[in-house]
Amino acid sequence: MWCTTYLIKSIPPPSRCCGAHRETLGGPPDDLPCLSSNLPTWWLIRAILKPYQNDKVCWPEHGRCFRATNGELRFAMLATCFGTLDMSSGPIRILIAEDHPLFRRFLASTVQSRPGLQVVCEVPDGLAAVQKVRELEPELILLDIGLPGQNGIEAARQIRNLSPQSKILFVTQESSADFVHAALEAGAWGYVTKTDAGHELLPALEALLRGQMYMSKSVAEHGFTKTATSGFDHAEAPTAISGSEATERPRWHEVGFFSDNDALLGSFADFLAAALKSGNAGIVITTELHRNKLLSRLESLGLDMSAAIRQGRYVALDTEETLSRYMVNDRPDDALFFRAADDLITKTAQAVDGERTRVVACGECAPLLWERGNVEEAIRLERLWDEIARSHGVQVLCGYQLAPFEDENGRDTFDRICAEHSAVRS
Repeated sequence: MWCTTYLIKSIPPPSRCCGAHRETLGGPPDDLPCLSSNLPTWWLIRAILKPYQNDKVCWPEHGRCFRATNGELRFAMLATCFGTLDMSSGPIRILIAEDHPLFRRFLASTVQSRPGLQVVCEVPDGLAAVQKVRELEPELILLDIGLPGQNGIEAARQIRNLSPQSKILFVTQESSADFVHAALEAGAWGYVTKTDAGHELLPALEALLRGQMYMSKSVAEHGFTKTATSGFDHAEAPTAISGSEATERPRWHEVGFFSDNDALLGSFADFLAAALKSGNAGIVITTELHRNKLLSRLESLGLDMSAAIRQGRYVALDTEETLSRYMVNDRPDDALFFRAADDLITKTAQAVDGERTRVVACGECAPLLWERGNVEEAIRLERLWDEIARSHGVQVLCGYQLAPFEDENGRDTFDRICAEHSAVRS
């Protein structure tokens, strides 16, 4: 079937059609609109091609024709303008190497929420990552550092030799300067910490698609905003952009999933200790047993907890008592919740010059509702805390036990809980 003849007038003129559509549509070489990498900006390409949504479009530099669907058109335009990844033959193929199954699921669902990206393989260790890269040669690779069998840094070095056109984005909990430097020297094009992944993963991927390096906001503070000076040749890549340049964090509301109580309390202790050592204030809402153990952990970290309590910079509350202040008929009442949360944060902030942004809070209120089978109200409560994080500028960390999410019924709830937070810890 002959395709309709289209004429695109642009400056500079479009290149000659590659003719690859002859077998698929039966048309002559100049029957299709053509993209040219000389076109100045992606928005101009978009304006030119907007009338041709869902039609075939020629991409002469790559000798291919593709259908201008919403997802493919966006990424084809990006790649055409910046001379990066070839979208002409389909979506960008991504391999994920992450040993934590639930965080791996989070990464996959986040990636595939964006049109034009496709997860083609998920692996739990470094050796499998290298093997699958050899077989699949994906365009992008999401790689953790702390992988079993072979760590991510060593895997990246091998991948660089096996598939030099593949771009590696590290997504890891490691944020020290030494790890970032090692990742860049191993050939990474980007580095995102897991605590920033909720709001930086997609901007990082788009940066790599544009041919730019990307540094997570938390590691950009170490000064890693330039390309590596040795090792992998990033000469063609522009200066790296950081998370602070790419996007503003609307709120700090993280969630952690832990293998046991010891891991949960360790995360809470580190979270609170960082705030208290900086002269800020911390709130924890948990069971009596956990409060006692947490207090001991904080003291073992060298904190004078008696002084912090006396100054009002450390506030420890009971989950049951706190829930009773705003639960009505087994549901959190919005008005009661906001009144209780505002009073708590405002009172605690008095110990730090009234600055609510210097208050952090962690706890197990929503997790307790979830453990009791009240899933919808647990998610509702997470949304309420999300609003508090936005409106008051406080940092909020929620802690869940991991095991109950690992069966089939728990996976959907896991995704829904993750969606209510700015980042996921593992």
